[in-house]
Formats: sequence, structure tokens, C-alpha cells
Amino acid sequence: MNYREQIEEKLDEIEAKEQVKILHAVESGSRSWGFASPDSDYDVRFVYMRDLPYYLGLQEKKDFINWELNETLDISGWDLSRVLQYLHKSNATVFEWANSPVVYRSTKMWDEVKALMGEYFSCKSCMYHYYGTARKNNEAFLQEEQVKYKKYFYVLRPLMACKWIEQKKTPPPMLFSELLDAVLEEELQPQMQSLLKQKAQMMEAEKGARLEPLHDYIEQNLKRYQMLASQLADDRNPDWTRLNQLFYTLIRKEG
Repeated sequence: MNYREQIEEKLDEIEAKEQVKILHAVESGSRSWGFASPDSDYDVRFVYMRDLPYYLGLQEKKDFINWELNETLDISGWDLSRVLQYLHKSNATVFEWANSPVVYRSTKMWDEVKALMGEYFSCKSCMYHYYGTARKNNEAFLQEEQVKYKKYFYVLRPLMACKWIEQKKTPPPMLFSELLDAVLEEELQPQMQSLLKQKAQMMEAEKGARLEPLHDYIEQNLKRYQMLASQLADDRNPDWTRLNQLFYTLIRKEG
């Protein structure tokens, strides 16, 4: 049994044991970004819903499932109610799950959710998210003389996402290669292609010497996007009407 078959089996198991319907399941980590190591795990994320009586009940409601975490599989999911609440905030993770190139399963119900997403995308919220992700990973992983090359991508990808949002004002693609082709400066392309080749051959824990030109680029862009994100107007959509209507429609279908 290959890993995709194992993941499909796990999703069936979740539906049966948790009594939920999985609307959408994707890869969300380095395998969906296009820079997995030979020993990278599988980061499976899913959106699920329960039947109507659950949502109408008075019991305290859990809106997530953490199913499995080991060296190979990392599987967890969010309830549809949480996803729509996060969409109202323009949470970048929701857009990433919607745009993952690795889809394990999906439904027409999820298509209805995805069709509404453009109305709730906020440049400011998502740029802050990606700037914060880049800053935290830079501080945590790229300050030593020897660094894990994979961690460069955990900083560079969100910075490229900031640049995409600045230029195109839409959710950035998941694949790192698409971001590079669209927004990375031409003078950095050769070094980035070389880094990608090295990274593909390195195990997760392997380290190499710092690449100073990339550090200079990272520092410049962290300062740039911190300033730009703070200056953007708050462009979140405050309206709940469409999200509430969609939620009611979908849980009625299941109920």
C-alpha cells in the first residue's frame, strides 16, 4: 500500500469513527509547496462537517480533530464552522488549503465554500500572516553559521507570498516554483535554482554554510513587508450574511 492509499484509508477511518463528512482533504506542508526532502512527512489537513442535530445541540462543541501525528503522517482537520469563521478573518491557512495542488478528496459542497472565498480575501491580513511567518522562521532557524537549507524556504516562501499579494492582490499560489517565476528578482534566480537542487538531495536534519546573499535579501524584505503591511488599509469584509447563509445551506443538506 502506498502513502496515498494509506491516507485515503485514514480519511475513511476518521469519517466512520468521528461520524463526520470530509468535505476537502489536502496536503499542506512542504510536499504541497514543492520542496519536500526525501524524508519529509505527510501533512494532511481536512475540512469536515457533522449532521444538523450536532450544531443545534446545547453541548460544548469541538471544532477540530487531531487524528494522527508520527514520523510519517501528520493528520488533522477543522470543522466547517471554524473554517467559515476563519474565512471571515481572511485567515491565510484557509486559502492555502483551498489552493493546495495535492488534493486527496473534495466535494461539491467544498466547491460552494471555495466560490465564496474571493469575497473575504484581505491583502492586509494575509500579508501580516506571511510576514509574521517569515520573521519567526528567520529568527528561529537562520541565525547560526550552519543552517538547515530547508529552513530558507520556510522564510523565502512567505516573503514571496507577500510580494505576490503586493503585486497581484490575490491569494498566493502554494507551489514555490510558481511564486519564484512570478515575483523573484531575476538576479536571484540562479542561486535559488541551485538551492532547490541541493535541498532535494538533503535529508531534513542536514545543514550547510549560511548563504549570505539570501540573508541580505531576507533582511531587506522583512523590513519592507513589516512597513507595507502596517500601512495597508483594513480591507477585511465585515459582513457575515453570505457565510451564515452558506453554513445553513450546507448543514441542512447533511441534516
